[in-house]
Amino acid sequence: MTQPRKRTRASAKAAGARFERHIADHLAKQLDDDRIDRRVKNGAKDRGDIAGLRAHGQEIVAELKDCTRWDVAGWLREAETERGNADALAGVVIAKRRNIGDPGQALVMCTVDTLIALITGRRPEAE
Repeated sequence: MTQPRKRTRASAKAAGARFERHIADHLAKQLDDDRIDRRVKNGAKDRGDIAGLRAHGQEIVAELKDCTRWDVAGWLREAETERGNADALAGVVIAKRRNIGDPGQALVMCTVDTLIALITGRRPEAE
């Protein structure tokens, strides 16, 4: 019986890059928008992993995750920070599901306030 391969930093980075490419290509095709593509990394002022994604004419930040261990709360904080960096309408997390290669079946996570922004085109006011 073969042992499962241990994930290294290099293999994790390669898997993440492949996932970003698959999601960017899927979004661009399904939304018929050739402006959607992988974003060049920006370091401390990261603005998400996908460029050109829009709703109501405003930018949507998408933070993509292809991880074996999930940290939804941390990922949502990261998406919100990147939304602020980009002055975007909303920030979402797109996570790869294990053993499912179809990019259209990846999960999208966001807060309720982000869902409101996506539906209405405006950020809800703090209560």
